[in-house]
Amino acid sequence: MERLGIQNPVLVSFLLIISSNYFASSQNDVGSKHEWTPFRVQVRVGLVLDLGSVEGKILGSSVSMALSDFYAVNSDYKTIVSLSVRNSRGEPILALASAVDLLQTVGVEAIISGDSLQETKLLAEIGEQARVPVISLNSPASLSLRKYSHLIQATYDSSSEAKGITAFIHGFEWKSVALVYEDDDDWRESMQLMVDHFHENGVRIQSKVGFTVSSSEKMMMNRLRKMKKSGTTVFVVHMSELVATHLFTCAGRLRMMCEGFAWVLTAKTMNSLQGRNGHEYAKEAMEGVVGFRSYIPVSNELHNFTARWRKTLPLEEAVGTEITRFSISGVWAHDFAWALARAAEFTRMPNVSSTLLEAIKECRFKGLSGDFHIKHKKLLSSKFEIVNLIGSGERRIGFWNSNGSFSNTRHLSSSTHNNLETIIWPGGTIQSPQGRKLEERKRKTLRVLVTSSNRFPRLVKVATDPVTKKVTAEGFCIDVFRASIRPFNYEVEFIPWRNGSNYDDLAYALSSQKDKYDAAVGDITITFNRSSYVDFTMPFTEMGIGIVAPKERSMWVFLQPLTPHLWLTTGAFFVLTGVIVWLIERPENKEFQGSWSKQIGVIFWFGFSTLVYAHREKLKHNLSRFVVTVWVFAVLILTTSYTATLTAMMTVQQIRFNFNKNHVGHLFGSEVAMAAFHNPGNHVASMKGLSTSEEYAKFLLNKTVTFVVHELPYLKVLLGENPAKFFMVKTKCTTSGFGFVCIHPSFIFISFFTLHLLLYLLIIKPCFRCFKRVTSWRLKCPEKSRS
Repeated sequence: MERLGIQNPVLVSFLLIISSNYFASSQNDVGSKHEWTPFRVQVRVGLVLDLGSVEGKILGSSVSMALSDFYAVNSDYKTIVSLSVRNSRGEPILALASAVDLLQTVGVEAIISGDSLQETKLLAEIGEQARVPVISLNSPASLSLRKYSHLIQATYDSSSEAKGITAFIHGFEWKSVALVYEDDDDWRESMQLMVDHFHENGVRIQSKVGFTVSSSEKMMMNRLRKMKKSGTTVFVVHMSELVATHLFTCAGRLRMMCEGFAWVLTAKTMNSLQGRNGHEYAKEAMEGVVGFRSYIPVSNELHNFTARWRKTLPLEEAVGTEITRFSISGVWAHDFAWALARAAEFTRMPNVSSTLLEAIKECRFKGLSGDFHIKHKKLLSSKFEIVNLIGSGERRIGFWNSNGSFSNTRHLSSSTHNNLETIIWPGGTIQSPQGRKLEERKRKTLRVLVTSSNRFPRLVKVATDPVTKKVTAEGFCIDVFRASIRPFNYEVEFIPWRNGSNYDDLAYALSSQKDKYDAAVGDITITFNRSSYVDFTMPFTEMGIGIVAPKERSMWVFLQPLTPHLWLTTGAFFVLTGVIVWLIERPENKEFQGSWSKQIGVIFWFGFSTLVYAHREKLKHNLSRFVVTVWVFAVLILTTSYTATLTAMMTVQQIRFNFNKNHVGHLFGSEVAMAAFHNPGNHVASMKGLSTSEEYAKFLLNKTVTFVVHELPYLKVLLGENPAKFFMVKTKCTTSGFGFVCIHPSFIFISFFTLHLLLYLLIIKPCFRCFKRVTSWRLKCPEKSRS
């Protein structure tokens, strides 16, 4: 347990019990197949695989054969790698239990595992605690795995793949695609880099649809049918072979594997298809599909190894349909087995202090996959071959190179797809699909009501051309709206709302005249009453109301904590205290005697010095001491109150307004502002309705109103235009902010889909064009995925 770094002995005992129950029948300790010599030092390595799967069988046999070949060539080595095999049965928790068993009972110095992301995380964690290298074969590249210093991955370069698929899509001038993926942790996380690259390079993801192994055929058919009706013609598929087989069978039945459609498979999908033959009908259903696959250079060594590997297969597998070809993961497993054997020998050499992990990272040799070189804890395959599935077979149409170019055997590298061989698309045609080009010409026009009071033009400003009668709208609300619908390629027809600032009537008009309007945009607050007529999108502004007051710029601000009468009274008492003490002490105290000018100076000095307790005259009478004690106590209360009030005024955090005496400004006709004053605790002396931000500033500066209460978006405009003159006193979340009004379900989907990405949309320049000089506007969206 100390070696594993696990402090909970109960957990270790539990895992050991699981391993003893589940792996007793599947434990295997094997070395190389050549004759073992007793003088060799054994280096034990754990092999945790799903031995019931095709991939697990390939990896297990590949590692075993690779070690046999290595020691047949290097018979003089003093070390030998001994494999201890455990069957994880495809369960991550059983893989973890087997790893604990290997470390505790066998004492392995390295662990080789399969391609599950969850399994890789668990084994990487246990390897980190035990300081043992964990080699993961074909696990997806993930940011969550970067923290593990003892994890080494053999995988394809996800970044290069994302660039290649993006370039392929751009080459055919497709503007949007649908992403069909397997709804599983491995597949979701491994596609995130590609999704981000699509967004960054102008490839719009029209829709994302996830399926699982348990998805029914009816559900698949329904979702594919919806995508077909929406006009989707280009699909990027990222899922396992089992789910992909059902997907393309359903797509064929819906005639989505005919002319006009394009299907692109990711490298992870193609790699999963490589080791199995599957059903002939399923293969034929993929006719015309294009896929990216990790490229392994053809060599005599690879051919010979594959031929010998086939001979080791059981007869029923060799002649059957389950395993047809050696997988890419098997090639990586072979090279890592050689790297382990080299590293084990190197670490046992005299005067060598390198660990096994460091030795593996330093290995350099020519393997079956090409030049073996670990970089950033990964053995990356950055070159991809592009294949076209034809019938039950396939044909190579070109390569995507690590330098960002397409090529084939007959042409030099180029950044365009023109260097690829002719592609046979679904339906047997060589004419490339046109994507959504034809449909994009028929752009739908949205009829949008827009508030036209123009009271706050930085939020919404509507103008009508007197000649053409064309209505134009601009402002922050309009910019957010345009950014939201931009991916959907809509034309917008703005229709001004001319019936005043009562937006309850606007909501009712929108709901009762659905044949005339599709949506409403502007400074429309989300309220319960309006929601009974129409639907609102998510709010795109800050929520709540606030109070704005003018900044105090007078140099006599320090006099404001006390009223003039109190200042005069306080000064009089300072003098009176000095006179009383002088009258009591003068007959006997020499410090209060002398010339008249001296005595007058002592009277004033003694009275005011009590403010800071700095009087130095000694008092001899108890009566004078009593007077001074009472006065000092009064001074203490006075100075404390003054300091607290002045601090509150200067820091602007605890200012309290007297609603009974102050004059309050608000937006004329605003129900939200009026509701704030109708609370039982707020009795306003007088209210004044204002119409524009200019009126706000004017009446605040000339002190017609003491402060202004309104919704935050309006007050932000006022503060942005006059940052040095006003400040926000306090805010309260009592409203739901501005939202777009919609009545059609399709527009609701559009708005919620795009407004979920508001944080991204509002940092681009178009959204800040008119508002960036007004305020630093911040909008917050719910979690990360940026999918």
